Amino acid sequence: MNPPLKRLRTGLTTLGVISVLAVLGYWLLGEHWTLLDAIYMVAITLSTVGYKEVHELSPELQFFTVVVIVFGVSTALYIVGGFVQMMAEGEINRALGMRRMRHEIKRLGGHVIICGFGRMGEILAGELSHQRKPFVVVERDPERVALAGSLGYLELSDDATEEEVLILAGIERAQTLVTTLPRDADNVFITLTARNLNPGVKIIARGEFQTTEKKLIQAGADRVVLPAATGALRMAAMITRPSAVELIEVVAGRNITEVEVDEMTIPEGSPLVGVTVRDSQTRSRHGLLIVAIRHPSGNLEFNPGADMTFASGGSVVVMGRTKDIDRFRAEHRI
Repeated sequence: MNPPLKRLRTGLTTLGVISVLAVLGYWLLGEHWTLLDAIYMVAITLSTVGYKEVHELSPELQFFTVVVIVFGVSTALYIVGGFVQMMAEGEINRALGMRRMRHEIKRLGGHVIICGFGRMGEILAGELSHQRKPFVVVERDPERVALAGSLGYLELSDDATEEEVLILAGIERAQTLVTTLPRDADNVFITLTARNLNPGVKIIARGEFQTTEKKLIQAGADRVVLPAATGALRMAAMITRPSAVELIEVVAGRNITEVEVDEMTIPEGSPLVGVTVRDSQTRSRHGLLIVAIRHPSGNLEFNPGADMTFASGGSVVVMGRTKDIDRFRAEHRI
């Protein structure tokens, strides 16, 4: 919790305790004092308005009143100082924004958690936003958090290596967690923590060194991305297989063309269930190319044959124009 907000909460709690004790003190120590008299006395004492006492005060009550004034006014000044500090730092708006953000995160389910909003995290978030996939960004750098907020992303300004932060991000309800932090040790720790909190979540982890890949998999990562190795292999492919690389760039670069590769899960009840690749007429009716079919068992079959049958719980990977893919989704309710 931020220090000014914590200070304000502590002060209000202390003032509440002092008020209750002061009411009990006047009520028990004063002769013929009613509970209302005691509450009124505490109110005029702590507010320092200077109204006349409801009864004459005995020496014991006079001393008790001095104690109440000293502790009560000191606590009130402590609260005022915290409030002024919050106003100066914009903590009130920040606290309200954080509360709203956490309320929206609690409503998410089947979302993606992005740990780290560096260069990789920013590109990943942009792509997920384009695909309208719900996600949460967890980042502790205030400048990067502000950038994520300005882009309209749900964000948590905290340390993703902390278990309670992952819980706030909805790890128990998340579909996928991606950790893109620059330090391999942090990525391993986040992977291990996330796997313990949600055994069914899909974890994609970044690694700087090839020796870290094995550790990430042992910690529970489903897939490991090595940016340095991937970049080097792509450069080599540009030299040895330039046409193939160009095709991949055309498919991946939506700014160049509307063609893309998409994977769609086939739900139960879809008209596509039980239909063969041939009978689906994907190419003739929708202008799409079926790249692969993932069976419910998890096995991925590239370039499936015409007699291959679609099954619920599996998925189909297609290549084509965005509008044709959308039409295919709508027709088969996937």
